[in-house]
Amino acid sequence: MPIVPGTFEPLRTDSPQAMAEVAAEAERIGWPLLVKAAAGGGGRGMRRVDHPAELAAAIAAATREAAAAFGDGAVYLERFVEGGRHVEVQLLGDDHGTVVALGERDCSVQRRHQKLVEEAPAPGLSTEQRRTVHTLAVRIAATVGLRNAATAEFLLTPNGDFYFLEVNARLQVEHGVTELVTGLDLVREQLAIAAGSPLSPPVLAAAASAAEPTHHAIEVRISAEHPLTDFAPAPGKITRWREPGGPGIRIDAGVEEGTVVTPEYDPLLAKLLVVAPDREAALARLRRALREFEVGGIQTTLPFHRWLVDQTDFVVGRLRTDLVALTWDPEPLWRAAAGRAAEAVAQLAAHEALEAHASGGTRMELTGGQETGSTGAWQEAARQEAVDRWS
Repeated sequence: MPIVPGTFEPLRTDSPQAMAEVAAEAERIGWPLLVKAAAGGGGRGMRRVDHPAELAAAIAAATREAAAAFGDGAVYLERFVEGGRHVEVQLLGDDHGTVVALGERDCSVQRRHQKLVEEAPAPGLSTEQRRTVHTLAVRIAATVGLRNAATAEFLLTPNGDFYFLEVNARLQVEHGVTELVTGLDLVREQLAIAAGSPLSPPVLAAAASAAEPTHHAIEVRISAEHPLTDFAPAPGKITRWREPGGPGIRIDAGVEEGTVVTPEYDPLLAKLLVVAPDREAALARLRRALREFEVGGIQTTLPFHRWLVDQTDFVVGRLRTDLVALTWDPEPLWRAAAGRAAEAVAQLAAHEALEAHASGGTRMELTGGQETGSTGAWQEAARQEAVDRWS
C-alpha cells in the first residue's frame, strides 16, 4: 500500500537527545513536512514546517493543541506534498465478508487543514483512476474485516499517484454528497448491517457503477465564523434564518431562527448540498442557493463560499489542499461590504428625511447655536443594524 513518507510511531520529544532524533527523522523525510496529531482529526494538532528552524516550535504547538483537543499530545511527522489533493472513498462492509466502495469524494478545499467544501465524484479523475483508488480502499477494508461504514482517505499527487493517509471508521460530515450521487441512505444501511443483514441490492448496484457516476454533488459547510476577520468565531443569536429551496438542494442544519450560537462548541451551523446531472449544473445550482441563503444576527462563512464558487481554479476543478491559502483575498469582500453598508445607511437617512418632511418639519433642534439631529435611539439602532448586516 503506497503511503506518504513519514514516521510510524509517535515522536518522543521529552529530552534534547529525543529532539535530536526527531530532527534527524525530519531530514530523512524531507521538507516541507507536517507535524500531525496521532489521535487527531479535523485539522487540529497539525502544523506545516518548511525549514528546520521551525520544527521545535511546530512540534510544541501541535502537541499542545492535540492534548487540548483529544487528551493525547502524541504527534508524528509526514512529508507535505505540494499541490496534492485530498481524495477519500466511502466504504461499506457487512458480516458476510462483502466490502464495497461507493465512489470517491474530493475534500481538497480546506483552510488550516479543515475541510470547507466536499464534492462527489472527485473532479477530473479518469475512470481508471477511480477504479484504482476504489480498489486500494476496498483492499484496506477487507484486510481489517470492515463491518459497517468507513472512509479511506488518500493524497493524490500532481503526477497522479495515490498515497494512503488513514481510515475513519464512521460516517463523516461529508457523507451526504455520496448519498445524493448514489441515492442511498447510508445511516439506514449502517443499521441494516448492524442487524446482521448482507449489503442490500441498491448498495451493490451503486458499487458496481461507482467508477462511472451519472450525477455530481457539492457540499459547503456554513459555519459561525467571520471570513473578513481571519475566520474568527462569531457567536451570538440568530435573528434570521432563511434556507434556499428547490430541486436538487438539501440542507442539513442544527440551528434555526432564535438559536443562540455559543463559542464553546464546533462552529458548524449547517451543510448546504446540491446535486445535478454534471458539475457545471451543480455549480450553477450552488451559486443560486448561496445567494438565497440568508442568516442574520451573526457572521457566517456564506460570503467566503459566494466568493469561492466564482474563482477560476475552483470552477474548472483545479483543486489542491492549499487552494484557499494561495487564492483567498478578503479585500474585495471588505470593499463590497463597506459599499453595501454605506448604501443602507444612505437609504435609511433618505427615508428619515422624507418622514420629517411629511410631518412638516426637519426635527432639528438647536444646541449652542448649532443644529443637531434628534434621531432617537431607534434610528441609531437601525443604522447600526444596517451596518452589521452588510459587513
